[in-house]
Amino acid sequence: LCPARGFREDPSRPGLRDKAMPRPAHGSPAALRDHGFSLDCLDSRGFLFGPSLAQELGLGCVLIRKRGKLPGPTVSASYTLEYGKAELEIQRDALEPGQKVVVVDDLLATGGTMRAACELLGQLRAEVLECVSLVELTSLKGREKLGAVPVFSLLQYD
Repeated sequence: LCPARGFREDPSRPGLRDKAMPRPAHGSPAALRDHGFSLDCLDSRGFLFGPSLAQELGLGCVLIRKRGKLPGPTVSASYTLEYGKAELEIQRDALEPGQKVVVVDDLLATGGTMRAACELLGQLRAEVLECVSLVELTSLKGREKLGAVPVFSLLQYD
């Protein structure tokens, strides 16, 4: 979030304080364990939720990082933020072709970061099943940038 554009508080903070956050709508984590996919977590607040969720579900967790933070050969995708440009990377051997993945982040705002993550995963020929965020700022219409990829957000703000 960019203070220069008037965002003063991280919209995911209220959800982090709530000890009784709802469980996923698809049922118990045990019901999801046998679907054979990994959670791909976005740098950096996606790391707060993704690894714990992956552990709870018995799934793998793959990190998608900002440029220059991963060792070894990587693939990258550039994208435009509301306040500039950025680049995401994933390790070239992080996923097998055809592997099913769910992208996890704390916030869906303009959709640029999630779309770049989906493009990265496409470069590795992974199948993106869904994009998941804790908070969605619906007035910014970020889900529209994700095309046919289903989006689930726990909290939605206009």
